[in-house]
Amino acid sequence: MQFLGQSDFAHDTRLKAGVLLTNLGTPDEPTTGAVRRYLAEFLADSRVVERPRWLWLPILYGIILTVRPPRSARAYQKIWTGDGSPLLVISKRIAAALEASLEKELGREVPLALGMRYGNPSIAKALAALRARGVDRIVVLPLYPQYAGSTTGSTFDAVANALKKQRWVPALHFINGYCDDAGYIDALAASVRRFRERHGGGDRLLLSFHGIPQSYFNKGDPYHCHCWKTARLLAESLGMSDGDWGLSFQSRVGSDEWLKPYTDVVIDQWAADGVKTLDVLAPGFAADCLETLEEIVMQYGEQFAAGGGTLRYIPALNDDQAHVRALTGLLLREAGGALRREPESATKTLARARALGADR
Repeated sequence: MQFLGQSDFAHDTRLKAGVLLTNLGTPDEPTTGAVRRYLAEFLADSRVVERPRWLWLPILYGIILTVRPPRSARAYQKIWTGDGSPLLVISKRIAAALEASLEKELGREVPLALGMRYGNPSIAKALAALRARGVDRIVVLPLYPQYAGSTTGSTFDAVANALKKQRWVPALHFINGYCDDAGYIDALAASVRRFRERHGGGDRLLLSFHGIPQSYFNKGDPYHCHCWKTARLLAESLGMSDGDWGLSFQSRVGSDEWLKPYTDVVIDQWAADGVKTLDVLAPGFAADCLETLEEIVMQYGEQFAAGGGTLRYIPALNDDQAHVRALTGLLLREAGGALRREPESATKTLARARALGADR
């Protein structure tokens, strides 16, 4: 293995702590070609599809990447904005607001870079950007409140792969979830209250999380339990009884069994039960994206309307101030030691190094 050099290092570099903020990713454009490239990277990840590569890759490249990209591209076209993909646009806003919030809290610059697990900007490029800003301690915060191997675990893989050829590996603090973080729960509860104050209360509240195959849970993935913990704490914060709300899982694909109950099935059942106004919140999505704006608002909205009701989507936390405050508090609690430690004086470091014979 050939390690990357450290030729850009100088003893007068003022090393500091920084934050790598990550999210899932998005195609560069809402076109078949761009979606195919994105899905090829996404679905080839063995954390996402846990099948033998010899079996899965021929299916992926021979069938899936022929059939699915045109359909997915049409879905992306429905939600694409003038600034680009909603997920990327909103994630950038979260990153900018979070960097400013940390600087305000600590009274100095805290470099922060945004990296997408799939697509652009990549995690590798984000890590390189932090290194260029003199960061030698990195706090990794994936924007997945509930841990899953296919999301948070895969992010860890990407960070490790990007760093494994680097001779001087930075100190890492990896936050692998915050499903029960008080600030996060408070922000979710505030978003529900604010929505209902403006629009009136719905008959029921459905908390829809992205699903994973049931087999992943059977093998020990804690995601199912983390989703229920978030849901329970949120319902308690809102003072809701069991009949006021429910939990479901969306976005399943393929013929395998996924976590239940399925969102589309619950929607049909509740419509049959006489629910007329359904409020839907997706607590697992930090930023609005295809799964919320197209799947929930459009697909499920039409489905519930066909049953005689009105579905109202409560937006993701996005770059809401309460969300940014929650993430700031999370970082300072989980990695406050790394972030609060003042960088050593570059002048003193250089003087000591030169006394020992260094020339730069």
